[in-house]
Amino acid sequence: MRSSAALAPTTHEATPLKVLSWTLVSLACVLAWDLSGLDMPMAHWFGNSQGFALKNDWFMVNIAHEGARKLAWVIVLGLSLMIWWPQGLLRKVPYSRRVQLVVGALLSLIVMALMKRVSATSCPWDISDFGGVGHYVSHWAWGVTDGGGGHCFPAGHASAGFAFISGYFALRHSLPRTARVWLATALLAGFALGLAQQMRGAHFMSHTLWTGWLCWACGWICDLVVTRQQAQRDLGDAALAQD
Repeated sequence: MRSSAALAPTTHEATPLKVLSWTLVSLACVLAWDLSGLDMPMAHWFGNSQGFALKNDWFMVNIAHEGARKLAWVIVLGLSLMIWWPQGLLRKVPYSRRVQLVVGALLSLIVMALMKRVSATSCPWDISDFGGVGHYVSHWAWGVTDGGGGHCFPAGHASAGFAFISGYFALRHSLPRTARVWLATALLAGFALGLAQQMRGAHFMSHTLWTGWLCWACGWICDLVVTRQQAQRDLGDAALAQD
C-alpha cells in the first residue's frame, strides 16, 4: 500500500495550481496574439503577391514536412511498444503513466485532425494577398467561408511536435526534471515545425499557437483523469488493507 505522502507532489513537481496558472497565462498570450492582428503582417515576411518562395522547396517539403511527420509516427509507435517493454528512464515510470503518455499524444493528434476537418479557415497561400483566390477571414468567424480551400486551422503539422507535450504530464510525477526537458523539447519541435509551415505559406502564427495550447490542454485533461483514477485505486487498496 502506498502512503499518503507518496500521493503528494514531489518537491520539484508542479502543483495543480501552478499548472492551472500556466494554462491560463498561455491562453491569455494566445488570445493577445489573435487580438493583435499580426498574423497577416508576419505572413508577409515570407510571402508576397507572387506567393511563397519556399512553398515547394525540397527541404521544406521532404524533410521539414513529410520527414518530420513520419518521424513523429515512428516515435509514437516506439512509445506505444514501451508501454509493455519500457526502456531507459521509462522503466521508472508506472504503467498507467506510460499509457497516459501515448494516449495523450494520440488524443492531441485526433483533436487537431477533427478541428481541421470542420474548419472553414484557409491557408495563407490560398489568400489573394499571396496569389490565391480567397480573402482573409479570422478563424473566430465560425462558419464563414473565405473563398479558399479551408481546413487549415489549427496547424496539424505543428501537432507532430506539440502532441508530445503529453509526456510532460505523464513524467512529472516520477521524473520531474526529465519532464521539464521533455516539455522544452516538445515545445521546440512544435514551434520549429509550425514555423517551417508558416515559411511555406501553409499556416499563420495563430494556427501554431492554438495548436500548442490545445495539445497542452489535451495532455492536462489526460493527466487529471489518470491521477483521479490512481487516487481512487489507492483509496481502494487502503480500504482493503484495513479490512
